[in-house]
Amino acid sequence: MRVLILGGDGYLGWPTAMHFSAAGDDVWVADNFAKRKWELEEGIAPLVAVPTLHRRIRRWKALTDKTMHIRVGDLTNHRFVYNLFEEAQPDVIVHYAEQPSAPYSMQNRATAVFTQVNNLTGTLNVLFAMRRHCPDAHLVKLGTMGEYGTPNIDIEEGYITINHNGRTDTVLYPKQPGSYYHLSKVHDSHNINFACRIWGLRATDLNQGVVYGIDTDQTALDPDFRTSFHYDHVFGTVLNRFVVQAAVGEPLTLYGKGGQTRGFLNIRDTLQCVDLAARNPSNAGEYRVFNQFTEQFSVMELADRMVAAGKRAGLKVKIRHIDNPRVELEEHYYNAKHSKLNELGLNPSLLTGAVIDSMLATAQTYRSNVDKEMFLPQIRWVGGQERLP
Repeated sequence: MRVLILGGDGYLGWPTAMHFSAAGDDVWVADNFAKRKWELEEGIAPLVAVPTLHRRIRRWKALTDKTMHIRVGDLTNHRFVYNLFEEAQPDVIVHYAEQPSAPYSMQNRATAVFTQVNNLTGTLNVLFAMRRHCPDAHLVKLGTMGEYGTPNIDIEEGYITINHNGRTDTVLYPKQPGSYYHLSKVHDSHNINFACRIWGLRATDLNQGVVYGIDTDQTALDPDFRTSFHYDHVFGTVLNRFVVQAAVGEPLTLYGKGGQTRGFLNIRDTLQCVDLAARNPSNAGEYRVFNQFTEQFSVMELADRMVAAGKRAGLKVKIRHIDNPRVELEEHYYNAKHSKLNELGLNPSLLTGAVIDSMLATAQTYRSNVDKEMFLPQIRWVGGQERLP
């Protein structure tokens, strides 16, 4: 296939690019490197410095003799997007290119507005470019389980059938997002669904759970292939943060009681899920939704597993409960369906003790790089850090 990966410099984008290239697909990568700029603005950095995308692609060609095409530009620039799609003529578009952080979006008015404008405008430009230049292509869009929130009923995969006043209909599942970032993903979902219904486009929306993990088969091949593993309070995810905290002897910081329950998956399974979606496209006019996660855990359950991993490594890992900076239910019902990717052949990498042990060992190797100031949350949902000019 000819695969266009939008946001190909990121934590998920770069491993995805290598994954498809290793499989023999013709890979095009686009990015504007905004994530690196946001990191500089926030004063944070990945656990290990990440080489430039250009260097990684050159090294990839040197080791594998496989070429990736790179284009630098911003999805909010419709001329760049139209030219890119006309040139690449992709069979599959994998869309990661959005501001990905809930805390960043809740920081102040400016970051909330930027998140909405950046994410929605970019996706709309993608849809219009597909309509004009490659209407038969398949869009694989990274959504989030956070779109659903924590309803007091089972979470279905994208749609729900309702009975009302004696009539029955199947509609998009109602969304209760918890941040302006998650809300931008809800708007994306509605826009993509509309484009499929009206223009006959084909799309798969992957409502992804919380991702953890450091390595994939390809990132482990060479130091230049590493991806941007974050542990900080802005771009880091909870298990990744716990692993690094344990590695440097800091207590695991649990927001509130730690009863928040979410779906989780290994970064290796992200690649597997995206591959399955790409190689099994939806039909023309079909907006398909997969809930992309493999297991459900509460934050407290993850912390307990991290304590056990620390004990196996000879570390005494402690737990510290702190005030929850977010506005969210800490004890709630959570039962999300996730069968469609399994039906396509997903073989999940579950969160075993060995997986956590491996992550911990890697974090210990790079413990001298850790900035402990980045563990505690500095952005609050109520009040935030609003600074008016």
